[in-house]
Order: sequence, then structure tokens, then C-alpha cells
Amino acid sequence: MLKARLVAKGFHQVHGFDFHETFSPVIKPVTILIILTLALSNGWKLFQLDVNNAFLNGSLEEFVFMIQPPGFEAADKSLVCKLNKAIYGLKQAPRQWFDRLKSTLLQFGFVGSKSDSSLFIYRQQMHIVYLLVYVDDIILTGSSTSPIQQLTSKLNTAFSLKQLGHLDNFLGLEIKYLSNNSIFMTQSKYIRDLLHKTNVAEAHSISSPKVSNCKLSRHGADAFHDPTLYGSVVGALQFATLTRPEISFVVNKVCQFMAAPLDSHWIVVKRILRYLKGTLFHGLLLQPTSVTKPLVIRAFCDADWAADVDDRRSTSGTTIFFVQI
Repeated sequence: MLKARLVAKGFHQVHGFDFHETFSPVIKPVTILIILTLALSNGWKLFQLDVNNAFLNGSLEEFVFMIQPPGFEAADKSLVCKLNKAIYGLKQAPRQWFDRLKSTLLQFGFVGSKSDSSLFIYRQQMHIVYLLVYVDDIILTGSSTSPIQQLTSKLNTAFSLKQLGHLDNFLGLEIKYLSNNSIFMTQSKYIRDLLHKTNVAEAHSISSPKVSNCKLSRHGADAFHDPTLYGSVVGALQFATLTRPEISFVVNKVCQFMAAPLDSHWIVVKRILRYLKGTLFHGLLLQPTSVTKPLVIRAFCDADWAADVDDRRSTSGTTIFFVQI
């Protein structure tokens, strides 16, 4: 089945004239892990929703005019279209959609989280429901399926929803439910696509993501030929750390040279990709924890003393754990 969509030429928009704010928040990766662990520990079910044509639901605050689309011109060619609602391609479309969704959820009785603007919480007597939003993808979980079904029905009256059933694939996260009530999360397809994009799919795998004595510097004559590709791949690797935390350190290192990457930096990026190729089906195991035992917070921090070869600054890092006593 063929599908046509009217898309605006957002690159013609002028800031301050036909658009202002464009930032639209999305759910934080750490919030996803916390809510999934909370659902596992309490034995709650996880559901997934998708909003059809989400950006078309946003209302515009600015005056936006568009030339008549081909094939739908009026007799008077000088007439233009005034957009009352957002369409795909507008710079402010994602933000306007989120504002519309947020206001609808608040009307339904949800409360926005102070720590993550894309997490919404609904309380009804002894029941609680958590709703996580990433653009048009939604995760729902809670202490009872009854309020979840009621809220889903309300959302479906406000927007056109696609109910995808139990959560199994979210933003490239492949979720497998194990017999011991645990969840195993991988990004195999996401990483495989990244390997094909960078022509590393046929390369030999490697056993470690970084050489221990490798020192990276921003100075050098071997400027990388495609900084846009470098930024795109490194950004994709950042998202892969959600289920592959062992590459976090080296990904952080290569992120420090996004402004002016060198060939030596790209060699390190390719080594990370070759490591991921050999560990394609590795992932993150989330296990339920007892909700009756108290949890304590334990934090660890360390720094490498003046290890930056360019300015002799130290790089510090922290790790925070919730641990059962």
C-alpha cells in the first residue's frame, strides 16, 4: 500500500518569524531502566503504544504560510495556505506535539515528574500508573491493568493510537522476557545496522573496545574527511551504551573530539564497532529485586590525574548504585 504525506519545507523557516522554540524533551535512558526495574520488581505488566501521525496533532502558535501543494492548486495561483495545525517538516512540530500530549495527560489526572519531563505519573486510590514518552512511542506500566486500560481508552479518543501489546521492542531495544521474571535487553539490530552504515559488517571482530595505553589528542594533521559521519556514528554509539555500558568509557573519549575529528580518532571508533560486531548479542540483564527490603545509595568516584595530553586536566567519573541491604 502506497502512502503520501504532505511535508513542509522547514529549512525555509526563519527563527523569530514563523518559529521560536523547537526543543522537545524525550525520555531519559536512565528513566527507562528505572521504570523497567520497578515494573519487574512489582510484577507489573509493560505495555506499548504508538501514536499515528503524531505531529499532525500539534497546534501552531505562530502564523505559518505555505504555498499551495502540487496537484491541489486553486484557480488563483497567488493564494497561499495558512497552517492552523502542525505538519511534518516544520521545525516546531515535535515541540507542539509534546505540548499537546502533555496538556492532554494533565487533563486526565497525570502529574509530570520533576526529574524527567517525559515521565508522567497517575495515581488513583491505591493504584499507580507510569507513562514514558519518546516522541510518538509510549510505554505504560502500573500496579493494575484496569486503570491502564481506562487511560488507554481516553488517549485513544484524543489521538489515534496503535496498541502494540506487551513491550518487546522500543527505540531499537529488543526486550526478551526470561523464565525467572527477568528481562534481557539487547540492541542487536540497531548495532547491525550501524555496522552496515560504516562498512564494518564484514570486518574481523576484536576482543576489546580500546587499547589500554591509547592516548588521544586533538592536535594532528590527519583531519578526518567527513566530520558529519564521525558525529553521526559517535552519537549512535552513545545510544548503544544503554545496553552496552562496557563501552561507555571509550565512547566518552571519542565524544570529546566531535568538533574536529582526526583519522586517529576514527580508528578508535572503528575499533569500538569491531568489538560490537564480535559481541553483537550481548546485552543488559534486568532482574527483579525485593520491594520489602530497604535500598541504600552507594556512590563511587575517581579521576585520572592530569591524564589529558593536551591540557593536563583530569577526567573524573562517578557511579551510583541502589543496593539492597
